Amino acid sequence: MTESTSAPRKSFKLYAFASGLLLTLGTAAAVLAGVTPATAASLAQEPDTQIAVFMVPLTLLLLAVLFEVTRIVLRGNLPAEAPVRVKPSRLPPAPHRH
Repeated sequence: MTESTSAPRKSFKLYAFASGLLLTLGTAAAVLAGVTPATAASLAQEPDTQIAVFMVPLTLLLLAVLFEVTRIVLRGNLPAEAPVRVKPSRLPPAPHRH
């Protein structure tokens, strides 16, 4: 039986705290700057802004996927290989009942 030798799981408490703090600071900055949905909609009338609003998140998503694929490929084999499937044994046919 092959056992996994992968590293223990990391704690994501720090990342969760930092993400929440950044979200709170960004929200506070937007409120203090007076950004409202109405002003944001008026900014989105320009074609360049509309393209940027669509393409920037799409590009970031694509880069994140490429980063993850590269990380997995460079990491090598999976930590634990899948067990070999055992074929079910063929039992003799059950006697016919009348």
